[in-house]
Amino acid sequence: MLYRSLKDGNVSPALKSGSEALSHRLGRWLFLSPVFNQSVRLQVFLPVAVAVLILGALGSALAKQEPVFFFYFSSTRSFENVVLMFIFYWVGLFLLADAIIYALFRRTGGDLQLFACIGVSALPLALFPYVYLLILPHVMALATPVSLWLPRLALLIFQVWTLLLLSSAFSFGKGLRLDRSIIVTLIILYLNIVVLILLGRVV
Repeated sequence: MLYRSLKDGNVSPALKSGSEALSHRLGRWLFLSPVFNQSVRLQVFLPVAVAVLILGALGSALAKQEPVFFFYFSSTRSFENVVLMFIFYWVGLFLLADAIIYALFRRTGGDLQLFACIGVSALPLALFPYVYLLILPHVMALATPVSLWLPRLALLIFQVWTLLLLSSAFSFGKGLRLDRSIIVTLIILYLNIVVLILLGRVV
């Protein structure tokens, strides 16, 4: 629904500002288009992508939040294991996305650019562990049903943003139209849920 509204411009005229629609500006920054436009400059973009993954891996370990692609769970694993798990899942996501894009659309090449774009798209979920550490003391202090939902609500917001960024990453990394990129993103999300079921994380 969000994609259709951004593509077709089906927003209220009251949301127009000057010559540029608010929906257009919102869409550009939701999908970080100005950032991904720089992805061809791999000498800059690739180190940024690696830095985002390292940031997320360290944050996950510090917050003791075990990642499973787009989801986090409380963990008792060692610091090093959580770091490696974060890197493992995002590298695995790159390989999975590359395979799906080839299988569906026969797109080849641009793998390094795709990896860099996917790394940058991990930014929201890389930031979540730090947000979790910030709100956890307040959750523990209040200990109310509403406050206990705060980490889940924050994770949901970061998950949605990450899915949007992944769609943008597939567009810039492989030259797919956004509607096709969203299809790949949804396939990966569904596979993530299957993995969670197999691991016994959800029933």
